Amino acid sequence: MSRHLAPLLLLFGAAASAQQAPRLAIPYELFRLPNGLTVIVHEDHSAPIATVNTWYHVGSGRETPGRTGFAHLFEHIMFEGSKNVPEGGFDRWLEAVGGNNNGSTNNDRTNYYEDVPANAVEVPLFLESDRMGFLLDAMSPAKVDGQRDVVKNERRQSYENQPYGMAELLLLEALYPKGHPYSWPTIGSMEDLSAASYEDVVGFFKTWYGPANTSVVIAGDVDAQAMRAAAEKWFGEVPKGRPVEPLVPKPVSLAAEKRLVHEDQVQLARLYLQWPVPAAYSAPEAGLEALASVLADGKNSRLYKRLVYELQVAQDVTAYVDGGALASAFNVVVTARAGHGLEEMRRLVDEEILRLKAEPPSERELTRFKNQAESGMYNRLERVANKANLLNEYYTSTGDPDFLAEDLARYQALAPGDLTALAASYLGEGRVALSIVPAGKRDLALPEVTQ
Repeated sequence: MSRHLAPLLLLFGAAASAQQAPRLAIPYELFRLPNGLTVIVHEDHSAPIATVNTWYHVGSGRETPGRTGFAHLFEHIMFEGSKNVPEGGFDRWLEAVGGNNNGSTNNDRTNYYEDVPANAVEVPLFLESDRMGFLLDAMSPAKVDGQRDVVKNERRQSYENQPYGMAELLLLEALYPKGHPYSWPTIGSMEDLSAASYEDVVGFFKTWYGPANTSVVIAGDVDAQAMRAAAEKWFGEVPKGRPVEPLVPKPVSLAAEKRLVHEDQVQLARLYLQWPVPAAYSAPEAGLEALASVLADGKNSRLYKRLVYELQVAQDVTAYVDGGALASAFNVVVTARAGHGLEEMRRLVDEEILRLKAEPPSERELTRFKNQAESGMYNRLERVANKANLLNEYYTSTGDPDFLAEDLARYQALAPGDLTALAASYLGEGRVALSIVPAGKRDLALPEVTQ
C-alpha cells in the first residue's frame, strides 16, 4: 500500500507548493478612546455570536516584593460587583442573555472574556466598563477579606496540598534572583496576602487598571462602526488614570547548576530541569520551542521513545518553553518509574541534549514540529473567542494585533542547524535541577554537587 501512496503524496506536495498559499490574517480595526483605551474590532459573520476580550496589562510581574498576589486577587474581586452592578449581578446578567465568562492571570496580564449572542454584545461592554471605571465605588474591606480567604484556599489546593504542587514555587525562587518580578508565583505568598492592607489593594487598582493600560477586543458577528460607537458609549466616561511604562525584558543567567530536593506525599520521584532563556517573542524563542518538541513532544520524540518505550525507566516526560515578557524558562520534566532514581533520568536527558548539540535533528523531526505549529495556529482560528484572545496577545506582545503570518514565519524559517546552535547556547550547565521524591526517600534524588 505504501508503494502506491508515496507517488500520490509527492504529487500532492508539488501541486500545493505550486500554488501561492494565502496569507494568514485576522482582519481588524483599531482605535483609541481619548482616555487611552485601545479597542480592536474583528468582524466574523459566520455565526451570530460575539466575544468581548479584555486584557489589563498587569500581572504578578508588576507587583513588588512584600506585596505579591494582588493581580490574581483582583481577578476575583472584579466579579464582586461595581457601582452599577450588584454583587452576583455580573454572572447573573450574562447568563440571562445566554452568555458565559471567565478570567485568568499570569505574570504579564490579567484577562477577562465574555461570550454572548451577537445581539447582546453591549451587555459585556457595559459590565466591563462599569468594573473598570467604578469598581472602587462598591469595593469594601469586607469584600477584599472574603476574596483574600478564597485565594489563600486556592493556594493551598493548588500548591501546598497538591502532589508535586510545590515544584513551581521552588523553581521560581531558584531560577530568578531575589526581587526579580518572576521570582514569586502569580498567586502570591500567604504572608503577603495576609499583610496587605485595604489601602494597598486600592492603590494597586488605581495604578494598573485604568483604560490607558487596557486593550479590549470585540469580535464576532458585529459591525466595526457600531462597535466603535458602543465602546465610546460605555467606556468613554471612564477616567483616564495614570500612564504606565511598558514592560522591559529582564533576562537572567545561572553560572552553574542549582540542585534542590523536596520530599512530598507522592508515589514516584520526579525530576525538573529548568534553564533560563530569552523572553517570549524574542529571536531564539521559536527555535527553543522546536528543541522542546524534538526532545519530548509526543510518543515519537527522542526522550519519550528512549525513556518511556525503549528503556521503560520513566512514566512520562515532557519539555516546553514557559515564555514571559521579561524572561522565559526551558523545562524538561521526567517522572521516574518505581525502582528508578533521578540521577539515571538526569544522565539520560543530558545524553540526548548532548546529541542535539553535536548533531542537528533530522529534517523529518523539524518538519514534524513545523507542521504541528502551523496546524495549531489554524486550530486557534476556528473559534471567534480564540481569535479575540490572539489579537489581544499579539497586540500586547508585539504591538501588532495581526502578527499571525509573522508568527508562523518564525517557525517555518528554522533550519536543523539553528536548533543545534540554540542547544549549545542555552542548554548548558547553568540550570535548576529539582528532585521531588516520596517522603523518606531522598536516596532517589540527584546527589549533592561536590565543590
